[in-house]
Amino acid sequence: MSTPPAGGRVVLWDFDGTLAERPGLWSRCLIETLDEAAPDHGVTADDLRPHLAGGFPWHRPERLHPELSEPEAWWASVESLLARSYRGVGIEPERARALARVARARYVDPTVGWRLFPDTVPVLERLRGRGWRHVILSNHVPELEVLVAGLGLAPLVDRVLTSASIGAEKPHPAAFEQALAAAGRPGEVWMVGDNETADVAGAEAVGIPAILVRREPTAAARRAGDLEAAAALIEAGV
Repeated sequence: MSTPPAGGRVVLWDFDGTLAERPGLWSRCLIETLDEAAPDHGVTADDLRPHLAGGFPWHRPERLHPELSEPEAWWASVESLLARSYRGVGIEPERARALARVARARYVDPTVGWRLFPDTVPVLERLRGRGWRHVILSNHVPELEVLVAGLGLAPLVDRVLTSASIGAEKPHPAAFEQALAAAGRPGEVWMVGDNETADVAGAEAVGIPAILVRREPTAAARRAGDLEAAAALIEAGV
């Protein structure tokens, strides 16, 4: 993946929930891991969610975290959270740590659980053919670029920025500043994402027009039901 040339036109894309999805996210991944280790465990995703709530770096977006910008430092923090979540449903500590390591590997495997939305590739191709470059900016794992490539998007995406590597979570202005720099300070730029706070409000706070996709809005000025509709708004410049 290359740096887009200076100037030009760039779309900043969120990843999870916008271009691709892993249904159930972390709680589902932890259950899948437990299913393989002990099929009769009796734990549900609902049991795990309270133990995951508030524990990821993106749950504290007001804080920069340069100390977590190396993959192993980031994962040391997150694996600890995953292990605590397993312990919270009654799994003994050593086994909880082992399961957390397996869940980590499972979550970053693009062949397990992840899938693109049907409109992702057609829209990226459509906009690219009309002169737009694509940069992904996502609150995500260090291996996001591996996921992007594994899902077949690498030929269509110029850069992939993950909060785990840049040390800033959307909606923090520092995340968008790094994306703009990586995008070559485009003359025209849009943000497209499914989170009204992180993607839309965060982008608009630094002067980037933004489109909320796949969600019902509460305050978003621009909303598109899918990426085709988002592309139409971008092309119309409204």
